[in-house]
Amino acid sequence: MTIHEAQQQLLFQLYHLYDNREAANIADWVMEHITGWKKIDRIINKKVPLLPHRIEQLEQYIKELLKHKPVQYVLHEAWFCGMPFYVDEHVLIPRPETEELVEWIVQEAGSRKSEVGSQKSEARPDIGLQTSDFRLLDIGTGSGCIPIALKKKLPWAQVYSCDVSEGALAVAQKNATAQQADVHLLQADFLNTDSWQQLPSVDLIVSNPPYIPQSDEHTMQPNVLEYEPHVALFVPNDNALLFYKAIAEFAQQKLQRGGSIYAEIHEDLGDQTKALFLSKGFTSVEIKKDMQGKDRMIRALKNEK
Repeated sequence: MTIHEAQQQLLFQLYHLYDNREAANIADWVMEHITGWKKIDRIINKKVPLLPHRIEQLEQYIKELLKHKPVQYVLHEAWFCGMPFYVDEHVLIPRPETEELVEWIVQEAGSRKSEVGSQKSEARPDIGLQTSDFRLLDIGTGSGCIPIALKKKLPWAQVYSCDVSEGALAVAQKNATAQQADVHLLQADFLNTDSWQQLPSVDLIVSNPPYIPQSDEHTMQPNVLEYEPHVALFVPNDNALLFYKAIAEFAQQKLQRGGSIYAEIHEDLGDQTKALFLSKGFTSVEIKKDMQGKDRMIRALKNEK
């Protein structure tokens, strides 16, 4: 079987599950992973035979893909902010919308660097910071894509991240090591307020928390519903803002005056999420749309007084 024949066989199978464009993208990704060659190189070498062990690998990938398993889990690879991340069923697959959240933070955090640098360490005796310290906390690390990307883009920041899942933290540590990102990973059940004692006081909080009401399960694609971790996706129907309430209350204790909260939100719950942060005393609460025009992100500032 040549490289070209292998790709055509893969494409034929994928057409049963995906539209032509998505099937072609998945096939290209899989064949690049198997051969190590970019598309142009595979075209030039399309008559080169695929080695037997590579054929076996392809057949295994096809079996998994036909069960609706996401290609990212099949290949154990997802790209985020230009970096490859290891992923498995312990973590959500990083989404492009989350990259937009990271970029929003990067754009605005730079202007905070000099402000934080001018603060005196004695004004913050609880954590013994030096004058150049800027701490941020990611709540719900998953694959580690948010804290790792922020550490790479804001190398002067001290980056912390927590998750309730040991499996997720193992994935995040694997990715932090691979990307040589100095991220402090902590295990914590964030909904248990007792766990907050181990988390640092910070200047910025970021989170992509669970926010999909359980009743929305029927709207989910099989490749999401059957494989991605439900603990990172769903919240009770009668308490959809559960995590935002916990984040706001945590921030009242651990977020420095003038600090910021950034979070992804449910596109249909933007107004309710904004109202929650306002009710907790936060100011300048802003909802931001993603590139698809959906309400996807929110920022709330803590009063400086």
